[in-house]
Amino acid sequence: MSFFEKIGRWLARYLDQPNAQQVSQATCKPEQLAQSLRAGDVLLVEGSSRISNAVKYLTQSTWSHAALCINTAVASPDQILLLEADVQAGVRTITLQHYWQQHTRICRPRGLSQEQLSEVIEYARSRLGDRYDLKNIFDLARYLIQSPPVPHQWKRRMLALGSGDPTRAICSSLIAQAFQAVQYPILPQIEKTTDPACAACYQEILHIRHHSLFAPRDFDISPYFDIVKPSLTQGFDPQNLTWASDLKTSKESENKP
Repeated sequence: MSFFEKIGRWLARYLDQPNAQQVSQATCKPEQLAQSLRAGDVLLVEGSSRISNAVKYLTQSTWSHAALCINTAVASPDQILLLEADVQAGVRTITLQHYWQQHTRICRPRGLSQEQLSEVIEYARSRLGDRYDLKNIFDLARYLIQSPPVPHQWKRRMLALGSGDPTRAICSSLIAQAFQAVQYPILPQIEKTTDPACAACYQEILHIRHHSLFAPRDFDISPYFDIVKPSLTQGFDPQNLTWASDLKTSKESENKP
């Protein structure tokens, strides 16, 4: 192991330490999250580690991490598998239980056939064992020493700082590559061409954005991914909510002579 790699691994462990005071609680029950997930969904996570804070600062977003759901036909919710690029372990699979107590969001691609979803998942699986891009760790670490007043147009470029080694990955770029393998859009560059004979007529031509430019937030704001909220998809009824003020009123009524 090279000196650079030793320093990188030490830095990865340091940056990956969670901050218990900054953990955002889940907005739905674990069983609701498990029942709502489908294979091919992207699960965004609001992390609390030092590196998560750097990603959230540079992307001006709630989301710092992304994982791909690769199976849901299982006997138990805690057997649902996610594939992710972890800063210490590299590309790996973990169970949903790893994240279901945290603030998450489900982003679901629309219009993909089962065959295409299988291709996305198989592409991601083919990267299992790849290492996390440690050069990205060094680049992000600089913004934890001081939060510089970075111009908005530069922030995305600051996340595209990896080594370019195909055996290395970061979470959002890995998932972006998987969807690009079936030519599914996330946030493509759009070129509009007009017809000289018709001023109101135009055609949109999509250009694939390089995978290294994608951040977790892009799956959230993409017009091609549905946002799935477990609490709403499983029979939400506001009339069944129990408010503290209602309990107080009920208790006061019971205590009246």
